[in-house]
Amino acid sequence: MKYAADPRIAALALLRQLDAACQSAGDLQAAAEESFNQHPDAGIITSFPGIGALTGARVLAEIGDDRSRFKDARGLKAYAGAAPVTRASGKSRSVTCRKVKNNRLAAAGYTWAFAALTASPGARAHYDRRRDAGDRHTAAQRNLFNRLLGCLCHCLQAGRHYDEATAFPARQAAPAAA
Repeated sequence: MKYAADPRIAALALLRQLDAACQSAGDLQAAAEESFNQHPDAGIITSFPGIGALTGARVLAEIGDDRSRFKDARGLKAYAGAAPVTRASGKSRSVTCRKVKNNRLAAAGYTWAFAALTASPGARAHYDRRRDAGDRHTAAQRNLFNRLLGCLCHCLQAGRHYDEATAFPARQAAPAAA
């Protein structure tokens, strides 16, 4: 005799498991945000456009809070995979994205840069300039992440909050041809 389970019972069992998983994910998110908000650098990190408590916790977890870990912003940018790699030989030169990087920090950075496009007029203008210069979306977004990481490194070392006017100074319009 074959055993045939009622599909409604199986669906309800799966829904209960999904509900429990969603509840656990929510509890974990709340705990991570609470722990992050107690960190001394939380205010500096969340002062950046497009970065909230959860993304800030991811960024802080990957870069750490040891100020001597990276000598300067260039080291942090290379670690995150935001700095381009330039290879030159003879007359040929290529600029490509970095393959060896901290993938978790890079993923958090691209989320951060994408959210900053709507949260910061300076970030949006920077991204649009890169697109107008011929960069594809991913390259322009990586360049914006690179810029934001440099600002983050400076702010963390100086103990200052993000300032839009300092990070993205207003550009002067090019003089019209006479």
